[in-house]
Amino acid sequence: MTPSTHAATTAPSHQPGTIRSALAHRDFRILWLGSFASNIGTWMQNVTLGVYANALSHGSAKFVGLIVLCQLGPLLFSPIGGVIADRFPRRPFLMSCQAEQLVFSFVLAGLAAAHPSKLAVALDVLAVGIGNALNAPAWSAALPAIVGRDNLQGAISLNSTMVNGSRVIGPVIVAILSAFGVTTAGIFAINAVTYLFVIGALTLVAIPNPKTRTGERPLSQLLGGFHEARRNRLAGRILTILPLFSVLCLPFVGLFSIVAKRNFGLNPKGTTYPWLYATWGLGACLGGLSIATVFAHLDKRRMTRWFLYGFAISLGAFALVRRPGEAFPTGFFLGFCYFGATTAMLTVLQQHIRDGVRGRIMALWFMGFGGAIALTQYPSGWLMDRFSPTPVLLVGAGAAVLLGWFANLVPLSDHVRALGLAGD
Repeated sequence: MTPSTHAATTAPSHQPGTIRSALAHRDFRILWLGSFASNIGTWMQNVTLGVYANALSHGSAKFVGLIVLCQLGPLLFSPIGGVIADRFPRRPFLMSCQAEQLVFSFVLAGLAAAHPSKLAVALDVLAVGIGNALNAPAWSAALPAIVGRDNLQGAISLNSTMVNGSRVIGPVIVAILSAFGVTTAGIFAINAVTYLFVIGALTLVAIPNPKTRTGERPLSQLLGGFHEARRNRLAGRILTILPLFSVLCLPFVGLFSIVAKRNFGLNPKGTTYPWLYATWGLGACLGGLSIATVFAHLDKRRMTRWFLYGFAISLGAFALVRRPGEAFPTGFFLGFCYFGATTAMLTVLQQHIRDGVRGRIMALWFMGFGGAIALTQYPSGWLMDRFSPTPVLLVGAGAAVLLGWFANLVPLSDHVRALGLAGD
């Protein structure tokens, strides 16, 4: 059975764009469940890695920022992965990326079991980050081929739920395992094993290959996403908002343990910190989920703007509170608006781009999201060391207000549809 036939025979009978409609596709269910299991391991490692880097560097926010840079910085080179996603078979490429991350996650576990240098840890985290940067555009570009354009909203919302649900579950598991004496090296090893869930899922599904175009020069292929974003004004606006949002508003993402320690007096190695992190992650999970549930009937172009305003208010409050009891509800709403805004933007973007350049456009998305966050971590860590987290967060809150004003997407989407740039 060909992928196209398979998609046709599993077309859902539920309302298009909803979560139930996306889950009605067998291949999407398998990939989503496998990815969910793997992402739990990823967030177990992420929350542990920040604490480990903090301890290894004796509390240096700059080193924690450097580790985040190594982890997310390779996303700045996602256009390479985007070219591969648009021109070569996606399933073997995705499996190779998962295997590479598995190997270097095991190496990280071995390093943590010894007494490594900070350089060795940073280089290993960089290797894992490279695998993720190559994988991300291909993974996102495969979504429309699996569920169809009409069901993108539900699929993207479920992916956001998966990422942030694992952000909740991972820290909780870390707290439980740590109470039973599982070491940092053990947690890193568990994460390595979870990559097998995605590899196994990929062996069970059919992922249609991209429509390749012959005669296109390598440089044109690499820059294809930038050219398309210039033509497609809606994509260009979103891909301008996103890196500004990441650089100005999201320094706290990689430096969460620093904010918790200095503003709320929480020990990152204690039991309360993982619960605060999980609460923030729960808010993000529900924010992403809301896009295809309670807000499914609302215009995501307009929702982007209101989520950004809500983010500005909650980030300002998160910057000013000082007691853990206040940080928990504030962190929850911060997470809700954070991923509500990004999921709404991603939904609008995916619905208004052509399939032939989808991988390269998604590469720019990951550059502007994770890659841009990485760039700001080291200087933000320096500012937090020199002053405190509060002014850094307040600048982000003010920037979010301006970005909400800039996020006027309705007239741009009408322009894109009029030019026929929203579909092949």
